[in-house]
Amino acid sequence: MESERALSMASMLLLLSCLCAAVVGFPFRTPPDLDVTPRVTVLSSGLRRCKRFQSSAVNYSTLLLEADSERLYVGARGAVFALSASDISASSALTIEWEASIEQKRECKVKGKDDKTECFNHIRLLQRFNSSHLYMCGTHAFTPLCAYIDEKKFVMSSQPEEGKDRCPYRSTTGYTALIIDQQLYTASQYEFWNFPDIRRNSPAPTLKTEDAPTRWLNEADFVGSALVREGLGSSAGNDDTIYFFFTEKSQEQSTTYSHSRVARVARVCKGDRGGHLTLQKRWTSFLKSRLTCSLPEYDFHFNMLRSVFVMPGLTPRDTLFYGIFGLEWKNVKASAVCRFSLPEVQEAFQGPYMESQDSDWREYVGKIPNPRPGTCITDALRAKGINISTSLPDDVLDFVRRHPLMSKQVQPVDRRPLLFKRTTNYTHMAVNTVQGLDEQMYHVLYMGTDEGWLHKAVDIKGQLHIIEEIQLFKEPQPVNNLLLSTKQMSLYASSPSGVVQLPLSNCPRYTSCYDCIFARDPNCAWDGAECVDVMTEANRSTLIQDIQYGRMGCEKTQYNAVHRSRSVRVGDDILLQCELSSNLATPLWTLNGTEVQGYDLNSGFRIGTDGLLIIEAQQDQSGLYTCHAVENNIKVAVVTYNVTISIDLPPPPPVETTHSILTMLPAPTEGPSSENSSSEGPQPPLLLLSPRNMEAIYLSLITVLGTLCVVLAVVLVYVGFCLRVGRRGKYSLRAAAAVHPSSKRSRKQHRNSAHMEVKTISSHCNGFCNGVSKRQNASIQDEGFLHIVPGEGHASPNKDALPPAPPLPPALHFSSPECDFPNGLSATLPSVLRRMNGNSYVLLRQSDSENTSPLCYPFAEELNKILEKRKHTLLLPRPDESSV
Repeated sequence: MESERALSMASMLLLLSCLCAAVVGFPFRTPPDLDVTPRVTVLSSGLRRCKRFQSSAVNYSTLLLEADSERLYVGARGAVFALSASDISASSALTIEWEASIEQKRECKVKGKDDKTECFNHIRLLQRFNSSHLYMCGTHAFTPLCAYIDEKKFVMSSQPEEGKDRCPYRSTTGYTALIIDQQLYTASQYEFWNFPDIRRNSPAPTLKTEDAPTRWLNEADFVGSALVREGLGSSAGNDDTIYFFFTEKSQEQSTTYSHSRVARVARVCKGDRGGHLTLQKRWTSFLKSRLTCSLPEYDFHFNMLRSVFVMPGLTPRDTLFYGIFGLEWKNVKASAVCRFSLPEVQEAFQGPYMESQDSDWREYVGKIPNPRPGTCITDALRAKGINISTSLPDDVLDFVRRHPLMSKQVQPVDRRPLLFKRTTNYTHMAVNTVQGLDEQMYHVLYMGTDEGWLHKAVDIKGQLHIIEEIQLFKEPQPVNNLLLSTKQMSLYASSPSGVVQLPLSNCPRYTSCYDCIFARDPNCAWDGAECVDVMTEANRSTLIQDIQYGRMGCEKTQYNAVHRSRSVRVGDDILLQCELSSNLATPLWTLNGTEVQGYDLNSGFRIGTDGLLIIEAQQDQSGLYTCHAVENNIKVAVVTYNVTISIDLPPPPPVETTHSILTMLPAPTEGPSSENSSSEGPQPPLLLLSPRNMEAIYLSLITVLGTLCVVLAVVLVYVGFCLRVGRRGKYSLRAAAAVHPSSKRSRKQHRNSAHMEVKTISSHCNGFCNGVSKRQNASIQDEGFLHIVPGEGHASPNKDALPPAPPLPPALHFSSPECDFPNGLSATLPSVLRRMNGNSYVLLRQSDSENTSPLCYPFAEELNKILEKRKHTLLLPRPDESSV
C-alpha cells in the first residue's frame, strides 16, 4: 500500500509539473528573430591588445573614468586604485589601502555577520565631488564610512565620516548614487532593519521618501540612476530631473497577469526642497511607473531589472534608457534587452494615477488638484507665485503622499525586446554610438554575463546582431561593471578577480573581405587588403562596409582557399576537416563542382560541423572536394582537398600454421587485430617478412613439429608405463598465456580454456614423474609441466605447409562416474573439451596420489577407446580444436 501510494503521489507531482511547465511556457519556445547567436566566439587565449590589472585585493566593483586626467579609478575590497586609462597594466598605478581594522572585523563577526564576505570594507561609492577631490564610501565591516580623496596626491584628505545614511551595510545590497553640483543623491536600503529609501543627503535640507500612510517603496532593489538636464533649452523652464531604476514587490493587480515583483522607474526633481507642513523633509515630486519588457505572444514577462544604461541624445528628449531584464524564476537563466525613450517615460508621469483601496491598487478616477501633483517647478507655476516646492498647497502635497504610483506603464520603443537570450544572464551593459560609412548612426552594445563573457552587438533597425562573444576571464566569474571611453577607444570590465581593458573593436581579427563584411561591425571596413578600423582612416572613400545586410561589396575580391591533398586506399573512412570561423555559417561540400548530398543514408557521405566523412571510400569518389561557408546567402570557399582513392593491394597469404612457432616467442598478450588494423598503422611482424624468410620459417616449423611429434610419442609411452605401476595420480591440462597478438579470436579462446584440467588415474612412477614434478621452470609457476604445442588446425593455402592436426574429440567421458579420489577430486572429465587453442601452450601436469580405486579403468585403456571412437566421428567444417 505504501509503495502504491508513493507511486500515485509521484505520478501526480509529475503531472502537476508538466501542467505548470505548459502554463509558464517552459521549456522555452524561442523567438527566432530575438534569440540571436553570436557570430564569432573568441576565447581568452585568443584575445589581442588586451590589458589586465590585478592585485592582492578582490571584488573590483566600482569604476570612475576621468577623461581629462586620463585616469581610471577602481574601487575594490579594502583598496582604491588610480590606473592609467591608456594602459591599466602599467606600473604607474597608485593605491589607497582602506581596510577595516582587526577589532572592527571582530565586532562584525560578533554581530553574526559572515567574516568571509561581509566583515570587510567594500567600496560602494567612488565619484568626483569637486575639481580637486573625489568622494568614496565603503561598507567598512558593517559600519559604513565615507571619506574624501585628494586627487593630485591620491591620499585621504580627511578622517572618515559616518556613512550609514549614504552607503549600504552589505556589498550585495542594491545601491545607486549620484553627486550633482556637490549634492549627494543615493538610493538603497541603508540599514539592515530599515526600508529602502531615495535620499538627498547633503546639503540641507535632506529629503527622503515617505513610509506612511502610503509606503512609496516596497522592498526595492536599486540598479541605477541618471540625471537628465531637461531644463537645458526648455521653453517651459523645466527643472532637471533624476531618474532611479529598481525592482520592487508588486502593488497593483491586473486581470491579464500578476507578478510578485516588477521593474520600476521613479523620478524626483533636482530643485525639490520638500513641503512646508505636509511632506516636510520628504519629496514633493516623487512619482513611479512600471517598466514593461515582455513577449505576451510567448508568455514571457521579464520583471527583474538587473542593469540600466542611459544613452544621452543630441537633445534631452532624445535620451534613451537601455535595460537588462531577467525572469522572476531564479533557477531559469534568460535575459532580455529593452530600450525606452524619455518621452515615453514623461508621458507615463503625465497620465492617470493609481490609488490604494483596501490594500488593492486601482486606477484613480476622481478629481486631480491643481497644480498637477508631482510636477517640477516650471515658468507657469512661477507666474502663479509658486517658486519653490514649499509653496505648494497642502491638498496637492497630500495627494502626492497617497498617489505615488502611475497607472500608465512605460512600453519599450519597439514594443518588444531588442534581444532575448536563453541560458544567459547579462549583468551590466554599456552603449556606444558609431557612425557608419552609410552616414547612419548605429548603437553598439557591450553586455557582460555572469560567467565572464562579453557580447558585442549592433542595433540594426530595431534588431540586434551579436558581432562576437569574448571570454574575458578563464575562470567563470560575473562582470561587476562596464565602462567605455571613446577617447581611449577602450572598454573596461571589472570582476571579482581584476579589471580588463579591451579595444572597442578588433578589426584585424577578420582576415578576408567577406569575413570583414559579414561581421557588420560599424567600426570595421575592408580597404582592399585588410580589415581596418574606420576611425583611424583619413580617406574612407575606398572602404567597403555593409552593416544593413552584411553581404555586398566583395564580389570582385579574390578569396584564397586552403589547398590540401589526401591519398587513401579503397574501403577506408576519410574525414575531411573544415573549420568555420563563423557560428552563423553552414558548410556546403562539392565534389568536382557538384554538391555533395551528405544526408542520405546510402550516399556514402556524412556532413557534420567538423567536416565531411567519406564512408568506405571507393575509387569513383576520388576528385576535388571543396568546403564552402554559406552565410547571408553568400558561398565562400574555405578549404579544398584533392582526394586520391587507390585500389587496395592484396594482403600476403595468411600462414595459420606459423602460429605455433610464434607461441614459442615472447609476445604481448594484447595487441591490434590483423583483421581490423589500419593500412597506415603498424603491421604485425609476420606479414612484413619476405618470401625467402617465409620459406625458412616453413622449414623450421616442419623441424619443430617433427620434434614435437617424437616428444609426444615418448610422453604417451611413458604415461602408459606410469599407469601400469598401479599408483594413482592426476594430470592437469591448461592453456598457457602465450597468444599471437594479431588474433583476437585466439585470445578469447585462450581465456575460455585457460583453467581446464584433465583428471586421470595413473600408476605410481617414482622415477621420471617425480623428477619432473620437483623441477621448476623459471617461466612457469606450477611444478612438473610438460609442454605440448599441437598447432592450429586450419588449412593453409600453401601446399608446403603441414596438414592440420586432428581436432579434439567432441566428448570425453570416463567409464565409471563413481571413481572418487581421496584428495576430493572427481575422476570424471568435463563432458566436452572445446576450442583448446592451437596457438597456445598446452601444459600437462602430473602429481602423485597414494590411493587407487579398483572401480576406475586405467588411463591407457580409456584413451584407446576414445581414439577408436574418434575414427567414426565427423570432422568439424573448420576444426580449431587441439588434440592429444
